[in-house]
Amino acid sequence: MMNAKVIQFFIFQFIFFVVCAPLLGSCLQTDIILSNSFIKDPDTIVSLGNVFKLGFFTPENTTNRYLGIFYTFSEKTIVWVANRETPLKDSSNTVTISKDGNLVLIDSKNQTVWSTNATTSPMKTSVQLQDSGNLVLQDNATSAIIWESFSYPTNVFLPNMKVFYNITTGKKTIYSSWKNESDPGVGSFTSGIEALNIPQGFIWKNHHPYWRSGPWNGQIFLGVQDMYDRGFQLTTMVNNNAGIIYQTIIGFHTDQASSLMKVSLNSSGSFVHTIWSDQRKNWDIVWWAPKTECDVYGTCGPFGSCNIQDSPVCSCLRGFEPVNKEEWESRNWTNGCQRRTQLQCDQSNNTSGDGFLRLPFMKVPDFAEQFSSSREDVCRNKCLRNCSCMAYAYDYNIGCMFWTGSLIDVQRFVRVGYDLYIRVLASELDSHKNKLFIIIPVVVAFCCMSIFTFIAWCWIAKRKGEKRKDKRTFEALQIFSSNSTAIVLKDESQKVNIEELPLFTFETLGNATNKFHDNNLLGNGGFGLVYMGKLENGKEIAVKRLSALSRQGIEEFMNEAVVISKLQHQNLVRLLGCCAEKEEKMLIYEYMPNKSLDVCLFDHTHPSRNILDWTKRFSIIEGIGRGLLYLHKDSRLKIIHRDLKPSNILLDGEWNPKISDFGLARIFGGNQEHANTARVVGTYGYMAPEYAMEGRFSEKSDVYSFGVLMLEILKGKKNIHYYNQEWSLSLLGCAWKLWSEGNGLAFVDETIVDSNIEEEIMRCIHVALLCVQEFPKDRPAIQTVLSMLNRGIVDLPDPEQPIFAEKWNDLHRGSTQFISQVGLSVNEVTLTVLDGR
Repeated sequence: MMNAKVIQFFIFQFIFFVVCAPLLGSCLQTDIILSNSFIKDPDTIVSLGNVFKLGFFTPENTTNRYLGIFYTFSEKTIVWVANRETPLKDSSNTVTISKDGNLVLIDSKNQTVWSTNATTSPMKTSVQLQDSGNLVLQDNATSAIIWESFSYPTNVFLPNMKVFYNITTGKKTIYSSWKNESDPGVGSFTSGIEALNIPQGFIWKNHHPYWRSGPWNGQIFLGVQDMYDRGFQLTTMVNNNAGIIYQTIIGFHTDQASSLMKVSLNSSGSFVHTIWSDQRKNWDIVWWAPKTECDVYGTCGPFGSCNIQDSPVCSCLRGFEPVNKEEWESRNWTNGCQRRTQLQCDQSNNTSGDGFLRLPFMKVPDFAEQFSSSREDVCRNKCLRNCSCMAYAYDYNIGCMFWTGSLIDVQRFVRVGYDLYIRVLASELDSHKNKLFIIIPVVVAFCCMSIFTFIAWCWIAKRKGEKRKDKRTFEALQIFSSNSTAIVLKDESQKVNIEELPLFTFETLGNATNKFHDNNLLGNGGFGLVYMGKLENGKEIAVKRLSALSRQGIEEFMNEAVVISKLQHQNLVRLLGCCAEKEEKMLIYEYMPNKSLDVCLFDHTHPSRNILDWTKRFSIIEGIGRGLLYLHKDSRLKIIHRDLKPSNILLDGEWNPKISDFGLARIFGGNQEHANTARVVGTYGYMAPEYAMEGRFSEKSDVYSFGVLMLEILKGKKNIHYYNQEWSLSLLGCAWKLWSEGNGLAFVDETIVDSNIEEEIMRCIHVALLCVQEFPKDRPAIQTVLSMLNRGIVDLPDPEQPIFAEKWNDLHRGSTQFISQVGLSVNEVTLTVLDGR
């Protein structure tokens, strides 16, 4: 007698064919494809919980058709592709179950383009799309799974997926990136698990290691800094004790459902972990790797160590020197380092000539060998007795880790990581200790002398204070005598070193601003409120008053007061003086009647917006560029603004732009080209990728901000608020897409479009896209940008696609301190006094 379930199944089949066959296109809102049925482009099947669809899609910038799985709420997010290497050329394609029980894709010529190729499939099968995103081919009689898409992934890792590695056979699950956004074919990057000794996750580029997770200790990957944060948990790994190890996503601490989460391997070789924001209808980035240059596998070569906070990032381990010093100095670190002096290893004497140097907070090297032990001293003794042992480390869950060959892919982390003990000559250890015995007393003595010198200096300064104040008062009166404004300076600024900058009294500014009345309020920023004022002689001023609730403090106040008072350029705002009485801190600028650029550009109700025709906008772009050129090249010291945005561009009565707000500016001296900071500051949407993600900034960081600013001026839209719903693109991504399609005018504010200036506008978009390229070396210097805009350079190189082409937000967690806001952020920076030209 037939099983009752089987009878029910055949009854369901009969009803399906009798009722739905004539109306196939409308009846396929089901999660199953039955034998002898089909779906035809553009039909789809939908998982039971309405999470995933199986159907046909066309990537951007191509007409090719592919069969794939994608989200119902985000159909452009493809998680699996069937015919990724054999695109379809038209829409006359069919998906059905063949006579041998396999799922097949048939093109318009009735040729089989793709098949599940399950050799053991029975005659009666069906295909089901599950809410997990898994497409399964199963036996109708037994419900046994014959084939599943989770076993043949493309570039997306979903919850409930398992990445396998068979220790016995060496077979493993491999993910592969798309070639590019328009071609889902197998790209240059693949990923999977290696478990030759201790399991590790890898990204390979053309079959060579590109990124490594570090050993799995049962809880975290030792080479992923974010995993040391207790709030971060991405994956887990299981050894089933049958020769198979597998990894799966366990999620991120969030209130959202785990099914709306994915890890993608993109065409640039990065893992990007995202979760779906139903509120923003967008994928929020939670984590990505590699994040920095040091995360790339073997950046510094054998026996080299990478530290992203150093410049240059690579250095040889202690006791080693570059194999090729010329290559090393040119920042080609491929060949790595070699020992200065050979080890005096003597097995019969327990290698008494060698010792171990402790390196804290390290990502341990590749090719670790494991030895189970519950004590760290066992690791040391075992390594010391083996002349081939170059280094060791200890983890409670793993035990001993030994390295007998070259130490490759070593990285210094920030306050997390493991102690790595490398083998060196005992004499080098002694030398290191002797140096410490010398250095420590010298440092202590120097500190004591510095303290005594400081006390003496304070005593002398106090006695000379009155004379200095009288002199400064006289100078201030001389400076403002031409304006017939008598400014009385008070003595309450004695704790603020304001040098020659004229001082206004609080009373003077209160009278000028009608006691800081709301009717005089011009705007509000991270520093505080800005008021319009009028001095007794009728001269109009702008007063920037530090709010008690401001996140900026005396350091930023002094940085701006001293730095900008020394800069003289027609495209930099002029600082007239300051006020520092008791708790009050204010800066006084020349008044800009046309306010700031963001008001004119983004406030559609403001009457001045209609005045900004193309001529004025181009003039503003040029003026900002000239101001940057002065800061980067023409002033005596190179100055990086770090917060270039429309609200910091003021417009005078003639619509000339003037760069303002130097509270976060940094000063470079000599031949310094870039610097690093432990804490990122600035405004979200204008920060360069290397600054936002790595804390590394240079003049090319300002060039990136200038590129974003140019696109905003052209579009009349704010980058952080702009979102193209149709393409899921940011302002940068939209500009890139339209320009690359030769339709750049569609990007520009329609109020300034004119066929007579089409070429000029297209050139501006081209130059802006060159400025917002991912890597600083690819961006032109500001003097080159101005030459490009003025046709001093006629032929322009093609830009690369911006890294932030797709819309993303500030959901960055883990150890990366990423601060994004509309205003400003407090930063622990070194503030420098300079004398400008």
